[in-house]
Amino acid sequence: MRTLTLDRQGGRKAKALACLCVRSAAPEALLPGVRRAGTVCARHAPADMAAEAPRSQAVPGPGRLLLLLAAASVPLARAQGDEFRPGQWGAAAAGGGATAAAQGRRYLLYDVNPPEGFNLRRDVYIRVASLLKTLLRTEPWVLVLPPWGRLYHWQSPDIRQVRIPWADFFDLPSLGKNIPVLEYEQFMAESGGPFIEQVYVLQGYAEGWKEGTWEEKVDERPCIDQLLYSRDKHDYYRGWFWGYEETRGLRVSCLSVQGSASVIAPVLLRNTSARSVMLDRAENLLHDHYGGKEYWDTRRSMVFAQHLRAVGDDFRSKYLNSTDEADKMPFAEDWTQMKVKLGTSLGGPYLGVHLRRKDFIWGHREDVPSLQGAVKTIRSLMETHKLTRVFVATDAVRKEAEELKRLLPEMVRFEPTWEELELYKDGGVAIIDQWICTHARMEASSFGASPAFGFVSDLCSVDAGSGLKGPWSFWGTERTFQMEKQPTLGHRALDGEAAYLGTQSTGLGA
Repeated sequence: MRTLTLDRQGGRKAKALACLCVRSAAPEALLPGVRRAGTVCARHAPADMAAEAPRSQAVPGPGRLLLLLAAASVPLARAQGDEFRPGQWGAAAAGGGATAAAQGRRYLLYDVNPPEGFNLRRDVYIRVASLLKTLLRTEPWVLVLPPWGRLYHWQSPDIRQVRIPWADFFDLPSLGKNIPVLEYEQFMAESGGPFIEQVYVLQGYAEGWKEGTWEEKVDERPCIDQLLYSRDKHDYYRGWFWGYEETRGLRVSCLSVQGSASVIAPVLLRNTSARSVMLDRAENLLHDHYGGKEYWDTRRSMVFAQHLRAVGDDFRSKYLNSTDEADKMPFAEDWTQMKVKLGTSLGGPYLGVHLRRKDFIWGHREDVPSLQGAVKTIRSLMETHKLTRVFVATDAVRKEAEELKRLLPEMVRFEPTWEELELYKDGGVAIIDQWICTHARMEASSFGASPAFGFVSDLCSVDAGSGLKGPWSFWGTERTFQMEKQPTLGHRALDGEAAYLGTQSTGLGA
């Protein structure tokens, strides 16, 4: 590989520079024309990379690539004072590599309301995947996966939890068996840089929805709320963009939308020729076919990353006497090949408990039991189902966790070391918790907690619709619902009036 840099030559300062630092774990790109290559790449590259090589050198070796693209390698047009232009490198390099292979396809990106948690974000992926399938019937598109980060429930200090690729949490080949997907760093390398040609901010209608016939519609309208984007000196749009400060939007406008995800397909196919289109606030789109085959195909494709599943399986084996063979819960890496006979799964010989605390107490005071009340319910369930082990997944603060251990000494928790927490991040630890809970013979959760429905939904991926034996329990201060596990069809209340059909929210942390 040849590395080209453009610095001071002949007394002339180079203004046109694109510096793209790519690394397998956390690739980072830098806005062209802002700083000199020597200082910028060294400052933003991981520390071990900076130590291994001089500032303007390429670093060979697995997982590392430092690519400096400058005016010396491609002629730059003299627009806006010789600044690098979006798409310029992609056009110049179109003769080979990944860019050539991707000629003709378009990129769909999306984001959601920043405060939303892991739960809602997974659910929005299902909606956007349905939209992508609609687009693919007309022309080639690929879904660019929005990097993870800045979630409220990820509160461990001193751990960098932004720009997290999907591969840290999910198995990308499994996602790819359902729809074509790309990590964001791959998109930047393939499309020509950190530029998104069109950003649509999705919103409702200012006049709201009046009673009467439901109508699906979408219209370009003035923005109702103040945009969270600002123009830079080059007239590009700055925004959150998943923590990638160098990313810019070329055009931003607002769309009022009312309806399912595919209602916006005509806009993307006919109203814009932009090669890359981002849908911000994508949670405003509804499911195309909630609970149908397409829905569950996408949901089942969202297989957790193998390294996280391995940690969970090892914990089950060591502390809960639980294995796939003994629990009659066979698992295949290829979700499209998982075929399990209804009612054959047993589940591990333990009770899985999801106990919400912290902010959940503030918003659900009447539904959240005291620790003493929770322990009383847990012991009752263990006795009823003849279980001697209990696994607890909780966001309780240390003082509450110690009190819970005192009241329930037989409980076990997955408590990562600092090194494990730094490696898996808070999101990965939550997934490990969820993986262990979904293998339990019986599960209990705080009433109204969306992760509880995530456990149910994950059973559909783990158990492929086999229908585990044993009920679910959602506890509150005055209500308990026993839920028969029927992952394919939904969850039917055995006592009480509530019925939970399907599972809209999936995941942890919301």
